Amino acid sequence: MAFQRFIVCGDSYSEGMTDEVIDGKFRGWADRVADVMAQAHADFTYMNLAVRGKLLGQVVEDQVPTALAFITGSDTLVSFHAGANDALRPGYQASVAIPLYQEAVRLIAKTGATVMLFTVLERTGNKGKGAEIWEKRFSEFNKGVRAVGAEVGAIVVDANQEAFFSDRRFLAFDRLHLNSIGHDRCAQAVLEKLGLPFDSAWRTPLPPAKKTPWVVEKAITVAWFFVFALPWIIRRIQGKSSGDGRSAKYPIPVKWPLVK
Repeated sequence: MAFQRFIVCGDSYSEGMTDEVIDGKFRGWADRVADVMAQAHADFTYMNLAVRGKLLGQVVEDQVPTALAFITGSDTLVSFHAGANDALRPGYQASVAIPLYQEAVRLIAKTGATVMLFTVLERTGNKGKGAEIWEKRFSEFNKGVRAVGAEVGAIVVDANQEAFFSDRRFLAFDRLHLNSIGHDRCAQAVLEKLGLPFDSAWRTPLPPAKKTPWVVEKAITVAWFFVFALPWIIRRIQGKSSGDGRSAKYPIPVKWPLVK
């Protein structure tokens, strides 16, 4: 599909955390996809409105109207991924989040743009009550994603169809965001969905992981807690977000790849 414009709405996943950093910005799966899309259309432009930490309501209120203003019709691909941050919060209400998500998708689809949606990975490999709660929430949310996707004829990228994605080696040290390998795998999956050149090796699971000594594993967990988990908890208590004060990577259409 030779789209002329690619617009990305969402949170940290679509911003690109925690891929390699280029010119002070995380690269991410969307930038990687844009690299290939640009080769298929001479006048290709790219927008990435995603900002880490944003909740569904913030994406709908702040990013969707901007995206709508720059859609040029069926030659525009709009990626919409939001809601995972909401599902992680204690006060999450599926009865509010899912209809809000679906209405935003319908609004984008009415413009004639091609819409691309993503499910949330339900089984992350984690254990415990928290993991069970999140799996149930994500499963219910994903049903809503698939339903509205089918309704508007959206492209739905479903990571849950590939069990190996729960391999923690695709995650960065924060245990939440994709690392460079994870972002590349996601990009290849998206490119395949779009009918563009992709590396078929993305479906190949990583080789069996080597056993980590118990002491090392515990030390890593302690470091993770103080570096990532504790600051996250403090931000929640203070009502703050990692995205506060941050702006989008590419808030207006830019000729891609960027010419320096």
